[in-house]
Amino acid sequence: MSATMTKPAETLSRWWLISLTIVVVFGFTVLILISLSAYRNAPPIPTQAIDPTGTVVFTAEDISAGQQVFLKYGLMDNGTIWGHGGMLGPDFSAQTLHGLALHHAERFARTRFQVAYADLPEPERASVDALVAAEFKANGYDPASGILTLPTDSQAAFAAQIADWTAYFTDPALNGGLARDAISDPGELRQLTAFFSWTAWAAAAQRPDAAHSYTNNFPYDPLVGNRPTGGAVLWSAISVVFLLAGTAIVLLAFGKFDYLGWHGGDASPAVRSVALGEASLTPAQAATLQFMVVAGLLFLAQTLIGGGVAHYRADPESFYGLDLSTLLPSNLLRTWHLQLAIFWVATAYVGGALFVAAALSGGDPKGQRPLIMALFWALVAVVVGSLLGQWLGINDLLGGLWYWLGHQGWEYLEIGRFWQILLAAGLVFWVWLLLRATQPARANPELRPFINFFLIAAFAIPFFYLPAFFFGSTTHFSVVDVWRFWLIHLWVEGFFEFFVTVIVAVILYQLGLVRRLTAIRVIYLDAILYFGGGLIGTAHHWYFTGQTELTMALGATFSALEVVPLTLLTLDAWDFYRVTRGDSPVYRHRLTFFFLMAVGFWNFTGAGIFGFLINMPIVSYFEVGTILTINHGHAAFVGVFGMLAVGLMAYVLREVTSDKAWPLIGKCLSIGFWGLNIGLALMILLSLFPGGVLQLWDVLQNGYWHARSLNYTATELARFVEWMRIWGDLVFILFGVLPLVIGLLAAYRDQLRQR
Repeated sequence: MSATMTKPAETLSRWWLISLTIVVVFGFTVLILISLSAYRNAPPIPTQAIDPTGTVVFTAEDISAGQQVFLKYGLMDNGTIWGHGGMLGPDFSAQTLHGLALHHAERFARTRFQVAYADLPEPERASVDALVAAEFKANGYDPASGILTLPTDSQAAFAAQIADWTAYFTDPALNGGLARDAISDPGELRQLTAFFSWTAWAAAAQRPDAAHSYTNNFPYDPLVGNRPTGGAVLWSAISVVFLLAGTAIVLLAFGKFDYLGWHGGDASPAVRSVALGEASLTPAQAATLQFMVVAGLLFLAQTLIGGGVAHYRADPESFYGLDLSTLLPSNLLRTWHLQLAIFWVATAYVGGALFVAAALSGGDPKGQRPLIMALFWALVAVVVGSLLGQWLGINDLLGGLWYWLGHQGWEYLEIGRFWQILLAAGLVFWVWLLLRATQPARANPELRPFINFFLIAAFAIPFFYLPAFFFGSTTHFSVVDVWRFWLIHLWVEGFFEFFVTVIVAVILYQLGLVRRLTAIRVIYLDAILYFGGGLIGTAHHWYFTGQTELTMALGATFSALEVVPLTLLTLDAWDFYRVTRGDSPVYRHRLTFFFLMAVGFWNFTGAGIFGFLINMPIVSYFEVGTILTINHGHAAFVGVFGMLAVGLMAYVLREVTSDKAWPLIGKCLSIGFWGLNIGLALMILLSLFPGGVLQLWDVLQNGYWHARSLNYTATELARFVEWMRIWGDLVFILFGVLPLVIGLLAAYRDQLRQR
């Protein structure tokens, strides 16, 4: 058959655009409805919580002030609320709930059987447990008055909890490495306990017109009657059906239509006459190397700090004989670890996009380089200012400005509101730079579709950062978690992935590896697959944060579909491997494609396998907030977004580096590739995955509160598994990140010599 007969049509079917529009409109419609329903379904905050005698135990003002204390001191980077937050300390809601339950169990045991609860024989203990469960499941909230009536002796139970939490903050060995006496003000401790007590009440009290609590019976604690709901089992099973059906449909489509994927029905596309590497380097492109150098340095800092966080998990009271918590407490290190991860990856993406934008047009608009340098220094100011502000905020040195300049308190969004505004403004400025850089190329009909996708994907990043401004320090916790995961999941796992897909497609097309229509078709296909499951799939983060089982049903089924496009990335990985072999015209960029291969592997492993495992409601019910969450987070974030960022670094380095300097730089990148991947694999195989399985087993055996407390995390086995992570960390840092940074600095030195 002749080549002309197998050649794809010159224009794509309009059904690609129609299909993508339907997917996006439907997905956002459902997601917005779910998000708005959180305002109605969130657990109520009582105006007063009283005991049966009418004595006020705590008020709505206490709960709100306690939430602000929780945020100001960065406690979400120490422990969790309803499973979300840091894993250095306990789950504050689960620990408080179990502590209150034990207090009332002791009361029942002594009044009914005249013995301590711990001394009860099994039949009597079961009787007491049933009384405690009935008491905690009873919902004493009156919507008309806004008053919550608590069980008998709740004033004493509340006072006992204040004493427990006061003791918790005194010693780093007890709290996962917080500063000694991190919170000592009696008023703040009382308010904080009120907030914890409210989250505990919502976790156990039966939701009106439902057979489970406001948090779908999370956390697992049989003493208060919290066991998995039938819906958690049902929707887990149905999510598997969705996964299998979605995978079958996509594989059927790929089998029937050979033009899908990067081959596009033609394995031998003609090499373009002008590839990116053949064009003259513009001043704007040369400036992007500084973004990559800073990204590499931030990456190194992030991994060193990550090693410190891991050490706190293994030995919270001492850093090889030093009391590190005095200067760098664990909640501050974890904050910096998360923020630097976002900063270094975003910096690499920003620099890579600016480089590609100049390549699309083949030149720079007037004044582009000075504007890029202004963006660069603004980024440096935001990074340095926000990290310093977080240190000051956690140490309570900013007074009433802690929320604006210090530690905002929400996990992944710890950056102070002032710095957050500057970051959003910087992203808008970045989009404008991309727009002016690509404007001349829009006159070229061959490039116009790429540029349109490129600009839409870039614009989506600052636009969908807006939910970060939809809440404040006193906003209902359930509502905050809705908008927080619009960023954590939708912003990062949705629009960043789409943006990267567009960049990769542009690079492959410019290098002559794929035909124009093939690249455009892949962009449409990936967008449909990503958004088809990813938009509504955001709801899998909200199973136990105060929403209904309908949210669980939608989150479980659609998040299962997120795995479908990840299975196809294994095919991409093989394609990327093939193009680096022999005398391929892109052999000079083989290291970039090595990192793209790693993205395919880790996306399938970390986001696909490990992600689907913990996304099923019945698994998530027992697992959320355990080491299996960290296991998924490291494999998915570092393995996917991190490897993509390093791949962009490798691409830019090869373009801006002279042939004379490249052998050393290429060697550094090659060593870094193996160090990063082997180190990450060792982290997972030696520590994170086995540690997560062991902790999950403890949840099943002893309850969620137990597995998240020192009762488990301080055991010899748990600490041993934490120490085993050191081998992966050392390989990752010494043979992965360090060679990468050396290569970046060598490239920067080479650029200075060329000037």
